[in-house]
Amino acid sequence: MRRSNLSRAYRLLICCLLVLQPIAAAPGQEKPGSDRRAPEVPVADIIQRFAANESRLRQEYRNYLYKQDVTLQTLTSQGGMTGEFRRTSEIVVDDRGQREERILYFPQPTLAGITVTQADYNDLAGIQPFALAKEDLAKYKLTYVGREKIDELDTYIFDVAPSIALNPKKIEERYFEGRIWVDTVDLTIVKVEGRGVPQNENNQFPKFETYRENIAPQLWFPTYTHADDVLQFRTGPIRLRMIVRYTDYRRFTGKIELGGESDIPPSGQPDPAPKAKKP
Repeated sequence: MRRSNLSRAYRLLICCLLVLQPIAAAPGQEKPGSDRRAPEVPVADIIQRFAANESRLRQEYRNYLYKQDVTLQTLTSQGGMTGEFRRTSEIVVDDRGQREERILYFPQPTLAGITVTQADYNDLAGIQPFALAKEDLAKYKLTYVGREKIDELDTYIFDVAPSIALNPKKIEERYFEGRIWVDTVDLTIVKVEGRGVPQNENNQFPKFETYRENIAPQLWFPTYTHADDVLQFRTGPIRLRMIVRYTDYRRFTGKIELGGESDIPPSGQPDPAPKAKKP
């Protein structure tokens, strides 16, 4: 998110309201019930196996069509909405056989004090549904944390951070920083928690959680992303809520699905030109 201009009075109001915002738990704080014992299988083998599965999953992901509904809201510290961004789209295949994003609903955004940038679109496409594939391993340092139960699933936990020094001026070069949960049976990522990096005083990105579901045998695809975070801009904090839902997954069978004129937002609405590249 990029900070947009605010009046001095509005900035002071937001700052005062956010004084009451509860302090969040420290990143990486352990939850009750986590198990820090070393796994029976060597950690390096687990990483190589789940990364190979993620590469396969990424390839399978390209064979599926789905709907994506994005809601971003700026909030007061008490949760009152001050503005909103909505974008509902469908990932389809065009007449050339290429996947593309077809806009279904995209009203004029009313977000207070921030704007959505190309880096945000990149995070929506690649960081938040995050697949740490084998070809990505060289970019990251993974640290084994332990094991934890998520509902009925037994998972391995890894902290993930870029392995190189990031340039805060190169916002469009996106990386993930946070934590992943890997199912011990299918050895695929089932939960992601973290944020897209780099960021700087003018471009901030919320800490999010993404959950996957087993939509087919050994296929774990993202179905829900949530964030509720205070973005710390140089000119003052802004609270942001984000909800992304991925629905109606269906395997592409070779039948071309086309968009029509009705999919083009009416004149005067935001240009949906930044088409997010799907992993």
